[in-house]
Amino acid sequence: MTVRIGANPIGWSNDDMRELGGETPLETCLAEAREAGFVGMELGHKFPREAGALARALAPFDMALVSGWYSTSLIERDVEAEMLAMRAHLDLLKAMGAKVAIVAETTGAVHGDRSQPLSRRPQLGPAAIQELGGRLTGLAEAVAAEGLTLVYHHHMGTVIETEAEIDALMAATGPAFHLLLDTGHATFAGADPVALARRYRGRIAHVHCKDLRPAVLAQAKAGDWSFLDAVIAGVFTVPGDGCVDFPAVLRELPGYDGWLVVEAEQDPAKAHPLTYAKLGHANLAGYARAAGLMS
Repeated sequence: MTVRIGANPIGWSNDDMRELGGETPLETCLAEAREAGFVGMELGHKFPREAGALARALAPFDMALVSGWYSTSLIERDVEAEMLAMRAHLDLLKAMGAKVAIVAETTGAVHGDRSQPLSRRPQLGPAAIQELGGRLTGLAEAVAAEGLTLVYHHHMGTVIETEAEIDALMAATGPAFHLLLDTGHATFAGADPVALARRYRGRIAHVHCKDLRPAVLAQAKAGDWSFLDAVIAGVFTVPGDGCVDFPAVLRELPGYDGWLVVEAEQDPAKAHPLTYAKLGHANLAGYARAAGLMS
């Protein structure tokens, strides 16, 4: 089985700052994604959250549901409470045939608040990461019992951002827990996505493929910008349009047969979604073929 290439609708309509692309209908997003060559989509805020309605929305474009983001609060509540909160989302993923459930711990996170610089993000000590890891392992085991693989999305502005934090969390979790490797967030945080792919290749079950514009990244870091200000300024772009070494990342994932998802949030008024979708798909497909991940 070879990889499939999907997209996240955040290139058309932003979830954290909904005025970015707020006027773009869901149908436009799906039609343009299909035109660009994508065969699956992750959820966004404009998608129906009832299985029948969602299937009807995706069907005209022959699109699969890849997965969708879920914000955990495991620093504040136990696994049983989290599973109860996650129930409707998990049932939707199961009904739509998704294979992975994407989670990120967002207690105290600042990525959705334009008034908060990234330096204000919450940080955990070793004991707190160990405790979080135990709860995430329990959640992963509960999700696995229902037929899905839990994948953790390290993310700027959250408690798991840096390479050291990713390493600590991976060490604190059991085999049911898997990593979502996000090339853009890793690079933004100063981590090496190639090294992460090499180190955790056996536990990576989902990949978000976004590139970075190094000049904007340098400005964002020097100015201690908020995450959303960095997005608006164009810190992220599609694979092949920035500084991430995608061929090297994908070469470190031999045998990977999950989704590669282009998730490159930009201001659609500055970065025409269809143009960048086509560029990202073409580049990523080329890298995947070169790495032997698709024919």
